[in-house]
Amino acid sequence: MRRFERPIFTPRASLTIRILTFNIIALSILAGSFFYLDNFRRQLIEERFRLARGEAQITAEALLGVKASLRDKLIVQIGQEQQLRLRLYRPDGTLVKDSFALAPPSYTLIDPDEEPWYQHAARWLDRGMDAILGAAPVPAYVEPSDTHADSWPELAEARKVGRTQILLRYAPDRTPVISAAAPVGRDGTMLLTTRNAIDITKRVRDARQTLAIIVAAAVIISVQLSLYLAKIIVRPLRVLVRAAVRVRLGRDREVVVPRLPDRRDEIGMLARAISDMSSALRHRIDAVESFAADVAHELKNPLASLRSALEALSNVEQPALRRQLTDIALHDVQRIDRLVSEISDASRIDAELTRATFEQVDLAALIANAVGAREHRTETDGRTIKLKRKGRGPFVVLGVPARLERVVENLLDNAVSFSPPHGAITIELRTHDDLVEATIRDQGPGIPEGERDKVFERFHSVRPEEEGFGAHSGLGLAIARTIVEAHDGSLTLGDPLPEMGGACFIITLPAAEQR
Repeated sequence: MRRFERPIFTPRASLTIRILTFNIIALSILAGSFFYLDNFRRQLIEERFRLARGEAQITAEALLGVKASLRDKLIVQIGQEQQLRLRLYRPDGTLVKDSFALAPPSYTLIDPDEEPWYQHAARWLDRGMDAILGAAPVPAYVEPSDTHADSWPELAEARKVGRTQILLRYAPDRTPVISAAAPVGRDGTMLLTTRNAIDITKRVRDARQTLAIIVAAAVIISVQLSLYLAKIIVRPLRVLVRAAVRVRLGRDREVVVPRLPDRRDEIGMLARAISDMSSALRHRIDAVESFAADVAHELKNPLASLRSALEALSNVEQPALRRQLTDIALHDVQRIDRLVSEISDASRIDAELTRATFEQVDLAALIANAVGAREHRTETDGRTIKLKRKGRGPFVVLGVPARLERVVENLLDNAVSFSPPHGAITIELRTHDDLVEATIRDQGPGIPEGERDKVFERFHSVRPEEEGFGAHSGLGLAIARTIVEAHDGSLTLGDPLPEMGGACFIITLPAAEQR
């Protein structure tokens, strides 16, 4: 079964939006701490429930054991010290004692209309948190107009089950009011204690406020850092994108891709890589255009000659002249065929070598084989080719053997064609500084000073006078240099030896690591 991965965000989303969103998600997790505060509040209320149950039971036992004359004093004392309101009911439900009637109230419920605006906001936040968490509704605390015990559900339940009952209500300002109803003795006398636990709300709101300030500060800092991060990432990327688009469209011949030299991070590396790639691409395009123009120029001459010969052939009757025109046409066809073959080879060398797998090649053995194969060829015509090894070697490089052999063949062809009959051609092999160097020298006329910079250009050729016109395409040295450079090496002109003269070509290739 194929699995399809869905991206978190649409690929069209801005990078700035993504950075902000990811940071806000992280802060949202931090904001989830608000939900923990609700659990904290429930724990506080449960603790107060246990406290209220214990206070009601202890107070009921104290009232049961004290004399009737001291009961009022005890109720007032407990109410004032514990900030409670104590009500004592007869078995018939009649209220007989109220600590708030016997003494000044130990607490007063706050009127929300008299509070500042931020307390109203805090209550709305409380309601919102309850709605989000799905908290059970809490009844409002309303002082009943009837003082009978039946007005209090917890008293009726406590009388029914015979043990203490607790009930939570909210005061008008949404602070907890905890009531505890406990039986006093076994005759049906009941005690109701009431406490306004305002400190619970204060502690929860203080914690929530502190956390809100922390989250707000974190959000502000995170947004600022996100915008700064987006600025230092997105802005240079947009500049690079615009430059890359201009390069792609090709409308601006000299597009300057910023290199961001002051940045040492991945953005700077990317900028410099794109700049280098654009320069290489521009150079390659220029080279292709130049090559196409050169090809058209080189093919135009033999085609024009061939056309003239064929047009004249139909009008010539003399056998000797017809034979001469036929020879010219045949020569032009051979020249065009040679040019097409060389051009095809030159155009695909780069592509082939970028995909080729390099292997270890013994350059000394490869050159020795090339020299041995030329000993009995007619074009050598008595010229001697000697291979000299300077040092013990090994002369091993990484490359494509067939292509390196092509380099050696092209240079030997060049040396043989320029060398005089019975001249000497020497090849010296040496290693130094993790490089393998092959120097090929001949005893020909050498390369004029003005031609040294042009000798490796495509279709540039300075041939001996005795050599037939069109025998060479002018691509041999250009192809040789392309192959060597594709092997991370170099093909350069060297200085000839005074006693030998002629031309000197130096092949330099990285030595292969020996296993």
